[in-house]
Amino acid sequence: MSRFFRTVSAAALLLGISTAAPLADEQAAWRLFISDHGEPVVHVFDALKGDRLASFAIRAPATLYRSDSGRSVFAVQRDGNVVQALSSGISVADHGDHGDLKVEEAKLLDAAIGGTKPVHFVDHNGDIALFFDGEGVARIVPEGSLLAGTASSREIATAAPHHGVAIAFGDHILVTEPNKEKPDELPVGIRVVDAEGAPVGDLHSCPDLHGEAASGNLVAIACAKGLLIARTGDEEPAIDFLPYSDKLPEGKVTTLLGGKGLQYFLGNYGPSAVVLIDPTAEDAFRRIELPTRRVHFAVDPVRPKFAYIFTEDGKLHQLDVVSGETVKSLALTEPYSMDGHWSDPRPRVAVTGDAIFVTDPLKSTLHVVDAASFEKTRDIAVEGKPFNIVAVGGSGETH
Repeated sequence: MSRFFRTVSAAALLLGISTAAPLADEQAAWRLFISDHGEPVVHVFDALKGDRLASFAIRAPATLYRSDSGRSVFAVQRDGNVVQALSSGISVADHGDHGDLKVEEAKLLDAAIGGTKPVHFVDHNGDIALFFDGEGVARIVPEGSLLAGTASSREIATAAPHHGVAIAFGDHILVTEPNKEKPDELPVGIRVVDAEGAPVGDLHSCPDLHGEAASGNLVAIACAKGLLIARTGDEEPAIDFLPYSDKLPEGKVTTLLGGKGLQYFLGNYGPSAVVLIDPTAEDAFRRIELPTRRVHFAVDPVRPKFAYIFTEDGKLHQLDVVSGETVKSLALTEPYSMDGHWSDPRPRVAVTGDAIFVTDPLKSTLHVVDAASFEKTRDIAVEGKPFNIVAVGGSGETH
């Protein structure tokens, strides 16, 4: 049995507290942050009660990302040339044998990070890397400084503006290398640079680079012919190449998610399939064909063996990542065709302690699915076109 089934991350252990039988003085808190497809607003909902807690006006429609800690949510506004941050108001402090839960009001933070065309967001151990495509610049911001009210950042400039990504990696940064002849095309590799931006070692080739994720102590970066796998080395990050299996059909991964609790990666592979990736296994890739084209997918941080995939026929599918099989399917919405523009309003998925939430932007609705029974329990009305969604929360003792 490979480490795919055995490795448990600290973050998953912390989240796992929420699935245990609650103690007398233990409480749970989960919040949903939802951005509108066309309006510059972020709504905050109590995920347990379904009540709207707040709405925050931002500068432009946003894609939302949560930090690994769950203490902050980032509104990346590509057309607004800014990234704004919100305090989630929920934190769980790990004390070994228990966690302390602190719940406050969510708020829009004053600190903002400006730059031309921000797109990629990566949190690695509390260092937030924001890549601004219009400048070819990465800005690295510690989450703690944002929550403290400042936006102090360090910048790493690349050779040209391009659709890139950066990953803070301890004392080093992994940053994309643009295509020198055609910088408007996808990057051609990854460079390791030190804290001052000086290159360390040679370029790690990765043509058509797009998609990255972390799982446990590994970071995976998707390329045309396989994945770069990065891990902590003795003095600098160690990066190896994992080629696609010759059992896979022609194609490539362009979106990656990292497993929580189990060390694996889940990626797209063609319009109607996903691929499970275990870099430690001899047969590292398992492709799962879907009934129709894929719209969105998410991993479950509380029940590590499951991931969820929403397809254009309006169904949500539960994927067992251990067996590699789709075990349950549930019809939730009217069909959402993948024909049309890539950014058209389509459902998105988020997971909390006991529920799975799916936005239905054309119906101004949030569908709630019980994670245990995999049955819909209720709908929540959300004004406008609820689109991107992230969930934060957990459980612990309150004092």
